[in-house]
This record gives sequence, structure tokens and C-alpha cells, in this order.
Amino acid sequence: MEPQSLAVHAGDRRALEDYIPVSTPLYASSSFFYRRVEDLASVFAGRRDGEVYARHGNPSVRALEAQVTALEAEADCACATASDTAGVHLAIAAALVERRQSVLAARALRASTLDFLDSVLRPSGVEVAYCDFLDADELERQVRAFRPAALLVETISNPVPRVADLGRVSEVARAHEALLLVDNTPAPLIAQPFRHRADMVIYSAAGYLSGHGDTRAGIVLARAEHDETLHQAHECFGINLGPVEAFLVMRGVKTLPLRMRRHCANARVVAEALSDHPALERIVFPGHCDHPDSAAIQRLLPRGQSGGVVAIDVRGGEAKAQAVLKGLQLVSTASADAGLATRASHPASTTHRRFDLETQRSLGISEGLIQIAIGAEDVEDILADLKQALAAA
Repeated sequence: MEPQSLAVHAGDRRALEDYIPVSTPLYASSSFFYRRVEDLASVFAGRRDGEVYARHGNPSVRALEAQVTALEAEADCACATASDTAGVHLAIAAALVERRQSVLAARALRASTLDFLDSVLRPSGVEVAYCDFLDADELERQVRAFRPAALLVETISNPVPRVADLGRVSEVARAHEALLLVDNTPAPLIAQPFRHRADMVIYSAAGYLSGHGDTRAGIVLARAEHDETLHQAHECFGINLGPVEAFLVMRGVKTLPLRMRRHCANARVVAEALSDHPALERIVFPGHCDHPDSAAIQRLLPRGQSGGVVAIDVRGGEAKAQAVLKGLQLVSTASADAGLATRASHPASTTHRRFDLETQRSLGISEGLIQIAIGAEDVEDILADLKQALAAA
């Protein structure tokens, strides 16, 4: 064989031996071949398992999907996507197959989800309506009047951490034959949406799941009855996660149980320490006994595990809030997903800036609101930085 041919092929096509790697290898190949052409045809025909093309699947990605399915109580399957919004799109698209093209969404959602619903889904012909999922009576009225095919809600809303009664939401959805889609990004391993009869669960895997702030990804989990529809839509959209990103998320998930315990514990200490701070109008944290959704929180979240997000309302409005953010030294002021490092942001001027003042107020977003995703640093260091920034503002 000539050097040019050797350069192209030498070292490749090695069959796996009888050893098993300790961690899943990074399969960067975009396609896969078989020694026998009949085997390739059998995979395409669905007569045997195997890989053929990265848009259909990839061993690194499938390993991640198996990992998160095993960790999510009562989940039967998963599809990893190239971004969090792609995951939201996939879940909604799968839920609307051969059903009425209508979605009833909670008013308080991540800004990227709201942008997708308003800027892409609605102009595409899908009816989109919003409702306060915290009000069970309003939800019942809206579902009865709007007749949606799917309901979309977050377990802990963004940016102000409110918690809807997921059991009640599920009852309403099933009574009106709507599918329930739950974004559980803020509460992996803590909230268990499938145990409250959710149909699909969505994650921005760039947040707690990966934990390191170094990748973008989404994951949709579903019950068995939605498996075929979900995977068919996933393949047709061509939004499969890349193997490098799958490797990074899978690495992060290995420490997720450890990290979530630390995030929850740190957030509780921070919220309690700042609860009477004179520079603050209010603190919203699901772990506080006076939280307005305490009854729903007790049913959804385990005792002592209330998530890692704390929202504080600084006296003096936006000017004071911006001064606090500028004074932070350890805490970064990036509008980014929750992870190991504590991050703080000002929703009114960043993620939710496109909404008018009235809409922001309806979402609980004041001019002085700062959303803090508490990281895994030593909690005394986090507190010291927040307190000095509040004092200097």
C-alpha cells in the first residue's frame, strides 16, 4: 500500500478486544461500518442494534443517555440534543405529533424558552398561551378554554424561584388529555417529575448536569409510550449532541449527586444568613418556611434540598443592584448556567430585558432583583463576598 493510502487508513478500523475501558471513550467518528454489508443493512432496517451515522446516534452520546435515564426516577428513554433550546423544541414537537398544535406554558420560564415560544413556535402556526401555574383555579380555567395538547412548566421557575404544585398540574393535564412537559433543570435528582406523572422531562445539561461551565447541551427524557415519537423527531431534526459534549456532560453527571448536596446546603446557609440584611427588600428561596409555595415545595422537594438558586431584591432598585454586582470579587457576574462557581445576574437588564415593566413585575422581577446560582465553593467565602458587595454598594 502506498504512503498516501497508509496515512488515510493505518491505525483505524481496529476491532475492540476483550477489554472494557473504565470510562466511555470519545467516539468522534461521524459514521460506522461493518465487516459484512448485511449487518449494516440489518441495523438500518432495525433488525439489530448498532451505529450507522452520527445523526442517528453515537456511542458516546448513547452512554450519556443511558446514564441520565438510570438516574431519573421512572424514565424509560432519553435523547441528548445540541443545546437546551433544542431540547425544548424536541419535547414540544414530539408532544404535538398528530395532536392539536397548541401549548399552554407557565408565565415564568427561562428567557430562552420564552423567546423560542414567542419568536419561533407561535409564528410557525402553533398556538401558544400563558398561564399562572401557581394558581390551580386559573390553570383549570385556561386548560378548559384553550384545550392545549401540551402543558409546559418548570419545577423551580426562573429567575424568581417559585414552585407550582406539580401533582395538581398533572391532574389537570390528564383530565383534559394534555401531555405534561416539565423543565427540571434547576432540580436534578431533587424533584422527580415522572413520579408526579409528567410525560417528558427536559434539562439544560449545560447547568448542573455538566457542572463545569464548559459545554452546551440539552436532554429530553420520556416515558416508554413516547419513545418512538421522540426518537423519530430527534433523528429528523438532526440535533444530536456531539461526542465531545456528551463526554463532558457524562463526566459532570458522575459527580452530580455530590454536587447537588453541596449546592443545596450552601444555598440554604446563604439564604438564612442574608434573610435580615438591611440592604435587602426580600429574599426568595424555596427552603424558607415562609415561601409562598411552601405547601407545593413540601410535596415536590425532599426536606433540606431546595435547590441552589437564591433571589435577592436589593433596596434602591437597579442602580444599587448594579453596584452590588460590580462589587463582587469571588462571585462572577455572568448570565450563565448554574455550576461549580457561584454566579449572579440582573434579570431585568439581561435575560428578561425584552419584557416591558408590567410583564417583568408579573414575573416577580423587580429592578433590584439579583438571581444568584450558588456554587460549590466554601460557603463562608461566598457569604463574605456577597456581604462586602452589599455593604459597599
